[in-house]
Amino acid sequence: MKYIKFSVLSASVVGMFAFSGCASQTETMIQEGYPVAYAQGFEDGCHSGKKAGGSMFDQFKKDVNRFGQHGKYTQGWSDGFRQCEREEEALERQIRMSMEQQRLNEERKRNDRIDTYALESQALRGINYDAKLLNTLK
Repeated sequence: MKYIKFSVLSASVVGMFAFSGCASQTETMIQEGYPVAYAQGFEDGCHSGKKAGGSMFDQFKKDVNRFGQHGKYTQGWSDGFRQCEREEEALERQIRMSMEQQRLNEERKRNDRIDTYALESQALRGINYDAKLLNTLK
């Protein structure tokens, strides 16, 4: 349980930092020296890749006119799509693994309780629980 809570919390914190930045992904890439068209294509492709990777919070985004006519936008979109799709798939995989680990831990605990109950029942088998006799021991 703690592991899932930690994983979900970690993903939430990473998401908050990703969405709360002062500059957009495009602005950051332009400041780092990428061409404007490439940066815009990368951001559009990234949203599309996240959607394809399973994100419920992103939408497919592509400027079809620019995609067919501007090589930098096309390359940026393709790079962004591939990178963000892989990242989203990895995040989804990590969440599934955390949930499965939690399920296994709960099943182990349940099995331990069942085993303990069976051992206790077996140990107490044949013992007469005479309430009057127990009261005389007081």
